[in-house]
Amino acid sequence: MVEQINQTRNPSDTRPIVLMAGDEGRFGRIGEVRACWCPLGVRPIVPKQQVRQYVYAYAAVAPQLGLMTCLILPYANTKMMNLFLAQVSKEFDDYFVILQLDKASWHRSNCLTVPENIRLIFQPAYSPELMPVEHIWEDIRENHFYNQAFSSLAQVEDVLCQGLLELSSSCERLRSMTYFSHLKILPQTAT
Repeated sequence: MVEQINQTRNPSDTRPIVLMAGDEGRFGRIGEVRACWCPLGVRPIVPKQQVRQYVYAYAAVAPQLGLMTCLILPYANTKMMNLFLAQVSKEFDDYFVILQLDKASWHRSNCLTVPENIRLIFQPAYSPELMPVEHIWEDIRENHFYNQAFSSLAQVEDVLCQGLLELSSSCERLRSMTYFSHLKILPQTAT
């Protein structure tokens, strides 16, 4: 499929190919209680709340390069996906990007505007285990969101930004979390 996609680009385009994976994660004020460590004989007190306010983190990771780009947006829909694709295109304008996505409706919409240096490739339905970005969401939730109660959506955004910045600043950690074997199909010189 990658070879077929590569043939769709302009023959004069000599930018290297980079395989990326993209996804959205919903983060909000609803607290999720998880087991936590405490001294023997002490019962931990953990906050929980049921406030249904959310933001969506959009992330695209280039596992081979250990790079990630992300945006925090208010919704998961075609309009927001267009903004995100424009961001990916701009940030990776030195590359011809093949972006793996799941089959969410806003990823396949007729109103989706795909930039000229990006081609989309869809993973099989009901296969989140093929999506490297799922590991990013789990890491952020585990390290920044569990056993927390947030007083505002702005506080959720601040914590989410902190988690995304931590991951994006550590190329090796990002690579170790996301470089799945099905993405190791390009020669090292391709990127």
